[in-house]
Amino acid sequence: MPWVKQENCSGCGECIEECPVEAISIRDEKAYINMEKCIRCAICHNICQEEAIRHDSETVNIEITANVLRAKESMEICARHFGDYEEAQKCLKRWIKYYNKEKAIAEKTMAELRSLQETS
Repeated sequence: MPWVKQENCSGCGECIEECPVEAISIRDEKAYINMEKCIRCAICHNICQEEAIRHDSETVNIEITANVLRAKESMEICARHFGDYEEAQKCLKRWIKYYNKEKAIAEKTMAELRSLQETS
């Protein structure tokens, strides 16, 4: 999914003009992508002369760090509210279950998408 590196965006509007589904608008003088409308066609990536519209693969490590931090914060809160290290570990197990569920959804979605490739 594309995202806008705000510090690179000049607000020129070229991406807005070229977006075939009108998923891009200007907010606070910078491009904003409505991900519900975006069809991932990559036109905005190719048209942006400022290289402000970026690929989401660039954010993987940031997202991982944020996820781990969120789990650690939850563990600390669980330990504080429920009493001890054991409760923090229970909290961690729930986070692991959550991400296992997300992983299963992603894997099954990928399988379904691949089956679309085979039938096309």
